[in-house]
Amino acid sequence: MQVWGKILGAFFGFLLGGPFGLLLGLYLGHKFDKARTNIYYGGGFGGFGAGRASSVERQAEFFHAGFAVMGHLAKSKGRVTQEEIRVASAIMERMGLHGESRRQAQNAFRDGKEEDFPLQETLAKVRMSCSGRADLLQFFLELQIQAAFADGSLHPSERQLLYVIARSLGFSDRQLEQRLHMQEAAFRFQQGGFNQQQGAFRQAPTRDQLANAYESLGIKSSASAQELKRAYRKLMNEHHPDKLAAKGLPPEMMELAKQKTQELQAAYDLIRKEKGFK
Repeated sequence: MQVWGKILGAFFGFLLGGPFGLLLGLYLGHKFDKARTNIYYGGGFGGFGAGRASSVERQAEFFHAGFAVMGHLAKSKGRVTQEEIRVASAIMERMGLHGESRRQAQNAFRDGKEEDFPLQETLAKVRMSCSGRADLLQFFLELQIQAAFADGSLHPSERQLLYVIARSLGFSDRQLEQRLHMQEAAFRFQQGGFNQQQGAFRQAPTRDQLANAYESLGIKSSASAQELKRAYRKLMNEHHPDKLAAKGLPPEMMELAKQKTQELQAAYDLIRKEKGFK
């Protein structure tokens, strides 16, 4: 509790104005102490409330930027078609966005389609707000890659723009290529019978499914049990919803992170079963 304002106010008030000055000084000191308390706990100088408010703002900016850049990516092929809109809607469905959060995502997507959309400025803000949290930047990049692959193919203009996005976020071309390869395999993995909602296969996995499982984890089919476990644990650590939430992932995007971990788990379990790894 802040008291020094009241003490000093009362002291100097009494010196300058006697008993009346003491009361006035006590009142003004109380106001000063209250203001300091509000600043410390609610509005500035790094207080708890300020951190919470800034965190909410950063999450909102991250959410808006994610869908705005997605809209810009869709526009990179020329005119945004109904297919691109369908893809964006499908991602919103996967996230479970409804009501106001869905309207915000749709508005952000439309912002990204504008000719004067400030892509570099938006990406610079994302990178700055995620400073020291590489996992969040990776999530942002993978969100764009998923959107680009959602229609089953990657257009050359989308690939070119993904390089721009990745570089702006601090990723190398090699890192992007690796993520593109893994996401393409993950897309085939999902199409081959993996039920994203249930986290299981709708049908018996094929040899191609096994190959896609390896590639989606970023390892070769000749990988040992130890290499498989190491790759799996690394990816799960990067995509775990609780860890991403602690680092500032917007709650509206949490479902996508959960589905990614289900996908990784299914790929890992499939390889272990087929290879007889323990």
